[in-house]
Amino acid sequence: MSITIQEAIKKNILILDGAMGTMLQRYNFSEEDFRGERFKDFPHPLKGNNDLLSLTQPQAIRDVHAAYFEAGADIVETNTFSGTTIGMADYHMEDLVYELNYESAKLAREVADEFTAKNPEKPRFVAGSIGPTNRTASMSPDVNDPGYRAVTFDDLRIAYKQQVEALMDGGCDLLLVETIFDTLNAKAALFAIEEVKEERNLDIPIMVSGTITDASGRTLSGQTVEAFLISVSHIPLLSVGFNCALGADLLKPYLKTLAHNTSFNVSAHPNAGLPNAFGQYDETPEQTQVFIREYLEDNLINIIGGCCGTTPDHIRLMAEVAKDYKPRVAPVFE
Repeated sequence: MSITIQEAIKKNILILDGAMGTMLQRYNFSEEDFRGERFKDFPHPLKGNNDLLSLTQPQAIRDVHAAYFEAGADIVETNTFSGTTIGMADYHMEDLVYELNYESAKLAREVADEFTAKNPEKPRFVAGSIGPTNRTASMSPDVNDPGYRAVTFDDLRIAYKQQVEALMDGGCDLLLVETIFDTLNAKAALFAIEEVKEERNLDIPIMVSGTITDASGRTLSGQTVEAFLISVSHIPLLSVGFNCALGADLLKPYLKTLAHNTSFNVSAHPNAGLPNAFGQYDETPEQTQVFIREYLEDNLINIIGGCCGTTPDHIRLMAEVAKDYKPRVAPVFE
């Protein structure tokens, strides 16, 4: 009898993987590597389209997933952060969206199943990664025209629906709507997920993870932690949390506010500190571990992982310290 993620999260603090992009940068893939044989004559540049690597360099994606599972991750995210027609428009690859998501989910599923088979006591899960897109539905990109929008709620809903269907078809156990800087975008993703669930008459757990963009403690679209939480709490979620933008130390006060105000499970996958002048992340796995221990001692989290700059070494040390603690117990609200 396989263990569900809802059962697993009651027993232990679950470990999410670290940064896919950070690991892929180590390969120094060239334009030709991104293209592979299939896209060698594609008329537009493709370097930087990490989602495409699921088709052209699948072994690299497999290896990254395996490295995170080896490090102790319970959940890996699919390589689909930009996998919508809106994100893929930059590369003129909108037609490939279904295939990219389906194949990415399939790759992660295969690796997860291999690890579960080796140790059925520690089941491994696949989270379909749903990124924020590069447009914002609640703010104008044009300072001279505050009423203008580069994308509508409906554009986003349709794009997300296609991504969600492919991720579910590819075998994801749960969906992760992440790095939310505009809650209206996230609401479109959640609406799309609910639509697919209704059409297929099946349930799938959902993680929601916002991003606090700076020291104001707000998301890019201006919401405080509490406002963000209220905006997404109408849907039954597996977890709500924060990722990206900040390191574990600077994220802590916002995580605390979240943990004290929700009965959902709480997740965090912070960056390895803040980037240096060259855009690199210098926080060592040992430094990160110290901050994560504070989260655990303060009963703040149920799921912990890493975002930009984090590697399997960061995840290994998180997993090591997390096994000494019980999962966060949610406050009871009258």
